[in-house]
Amino acid sequence: MQKLPKAVRQLVEKFERLPGIGPRSAQRLVFYLLHNPITELEDFSDKLLALKRDTVMCSACHNIAESNPCSICGDQNRDSSFLCVVEQPLDLLALEKSDKYHGLYHVLHGSIAPLNNIGPDQLYLRDLLKRLDGVTELILATNPTMEGEATALYIKQMIANSDLKNKDELSVSRIGHGLPIGADIEYADGVTLARALEGRRQI
Repeated sequence: MQKLPKAVRQLVEKFERLPGIGPRSAQRLVFYLLHNPITELEDFSDKLLALKRDTVMCSACHNIAESNPCSICGDQNRDSSFLCVVEQPLDLLALEKSDKYHGLYHVLHGSIAPLNNIGPDQLYLRDLLKRLDGVTELILATNPTMEGEATALYIKQMIANSDLKNKDELSVSRIGHGLPIGADIEYADGVTLARALEGRRQI
């Protein structure tokens, strides 16, 4: 059986390490790149290097940005009395697209997942307490998964056990979970329906 050239094999192995990329997908990507002109590959490699070279992590919210502080933390028009906790920078982007939230963010870069050896110390959790001075509502927008729920509960407990001066006035809320717009009830799972019923409101 013919072996792939070493350069091809090595790049396939790199692609396989990416989330959601299996061996076949990795091979397809490599052979797609192989058929591109050298100028395209050089541009591709420049963009990969720029990913690290031209981005920074905001020291306040830990979002990935071009400057420190990021454009959100540096915006004087944002409402600093609201702080929204998200797991990943992509979650922040999704909430920004809604154009309904105009407060500040705190990005954890993950969630508590003991099975994957991810505990509170592996996340940007500890400095969250330092950001709560002047905050009236902390919105926990972690994902509706076991890990996301565990992270939200940990944050609530962390605040309860802290010596924050304003913890009695601080409102801690959780984003609503339930049926998406346009979904059919008959196809929804039990957990989603339970969340939808818990989050019901007056109309």
